[in-house]
Amino acid sequence: MKRIRLSLLRGVCQLPAYVAMERGFFAAEGIEAEPQVAPSAWTVPDRLHSGDVDFAVIPWTRVAADVPREGNRLMLIAGSGVEEAALVLRTGLAPEDVRSVAVPHEGGIKDLTAMALLRRLGWKDIRLIRQPSGDGAILSFVGQGADAAAMVEPYAAMLETLGLGRVLLRTGDVWPGAPGCSLTTTSARIEQDSGLVQRVVRAYVAAARHVLDAPDDAAIAGEMYIGVSAAIIRRALLANRPHPQAIRNDEAMSQILTLMADLGYVEGLPQGYRDLRFLVALGL
Repeated sequence: MKRIRLSLLRGVCQLPAYVAMERGFFAAEGIEAEPQVAPSAWTVPDRLHSGDVDFAVIPWTRVAADVPREGNRLMLIAGSGVEEAALVLRTGLAPEDVRSVAVPHEGGIKDLTAMALLRRLGWKDIRLIRQPSGDGAILSFVGQGADAAAMVEPYAAMLETLGLGRVLLRTGDVWPGAPGCSLTTTSARIEQDSGLVQRVVRAYVAAARHVLDAPDDAAIAGEMYIGVSAAIIRRALLANRPHPQAIRNDEAMSQILTLMADLGYVEGLPQGYRDLRFLVALGL
């Protein structure tokens, strides 16, 4: 068995990783994955560069915006989440009455979705309550410190189930089919052992198919990682299902990178942050 260290977050976008570990898809490829659940996505790129972790499932925007170090750069190798962020409005509050929106650290898909939706809704003079993580944005909303908040599933489904909020719009309302969290490694890892990378991608794609084919079982597999009931995760899967080929969505990704440049998050439009050969080898 080849041991890998896999950095994960908590969310429906990560379900293929949970399923690959819990339902034997990594093991079938001769891989033993050691999961390391990070408190926030923005801490993960440094850990990939340092070699503390070998693979990660993080927002593709953080991969595109990452600065190469000594020739080593982060690389997207498979999609996972798609259209995964939602803008949740407090129950009983009309959209025109929103005065504050909680958003996590700049540069992730939750933040970018919120920025795009604010423009689409024409909301002006909105106070942004910037939090260091997605959890912080959710807590700000639950604690009534914000009228709305940007978040991923299953937390939007959780707030709707509890009667605390309702989804107003999602990433797909501005960028249909846009990828979110995606399977990532480094160019150095690919050069060192491309065969291992192929096995990881093959297991990940098989696990994503299992999520689609057996969503009830996938929700159970993800429950202990996310910390939200399988019933809520299952509800969230109605809106957010995995898609390994999402990182091929050039149109949506270009639009998002243009917004990132407009916001000053990146200079120009980053290139060369995807390696699609592993999907191609699987006929995808």
